[in-house]
Amino acid sequence: MVSIIVPVLNEERKIAALVDLLKALEGQKEILVVDGQSSDRTAALAESAGAVVIRSGRGRGVQMHAGAQAARGDVLWFVHADSLPSPQSLQSIENAFREGNAVAGNCSLVFGGNSRSARQMTWIYPKLRWLGLSYGDAGIFVRRSAYDAIGGFRDYGLFEDLDLIRRLKPLGRFVHLACPIVTSSRRFEGRKYLGAWTRWITLQLLYWSGVSPRRLARWYPPAN
Repeated sequence: MVSIIVPVLNEERKIAALVDLLKALEGQKEILVVDGQSSDRTAALAESAGAVVIRSGRGRGVQMHAGAQAARGDVLWFVHADSLPSPQSLQSIENAFREGNAVAGNCSLVFGGNSRSARQMTWIYPKLRWLGLSYGDAGIFVRRSAYDAIGGFRDYGLFEDLDLIRRLKPLGRFVHLACPIVTSSRRFEGRKYLGAWTRWITLQLLYWSGVSPRRLARWYPPAN
């Protein structure tokens, strides 16, 4: 079984539709929505849509680890609230584990919309893999045994995904699936584009330089 874990914070406009989409995916699954102290109706709407709602402290690392601890599946799949997986996602994940020694992986990322920024981000993202960069927007999935072996997500609010993948890679292959997952480009739209890119590159360089992700997270506000 695949445990689909969705960290959320004030996502009442999106969460019900996402849960409905996840419920429609073919394959054995459970859907866990981990609410990080939302001030809106996110948790209630997720529960009404049929998800198991878990309440935790705030921060993606904290929330996703809380979801993993409550999950019952052999595979953990972490899906962001502003992302929409393709219908064949679960089958593609199962095939990836069946066919080789993969311990984890993610999907092909597409940024939603027809804006220039969305098209540019969709073009740029695959190139980042040349630098060894794979982010949580693309839906990280991992064998439960491998996740437990490394201790899971750390309580980081930023770069928790890079940290997890770095610790997973010594255990086996990290694969990239062709099935797309569409994510929001809301951080990079309009006048926010240049500022968001500048901030992101600066944060990435600081992370590589050894600055704590806990400290960096203070400079990366939630998207709205």
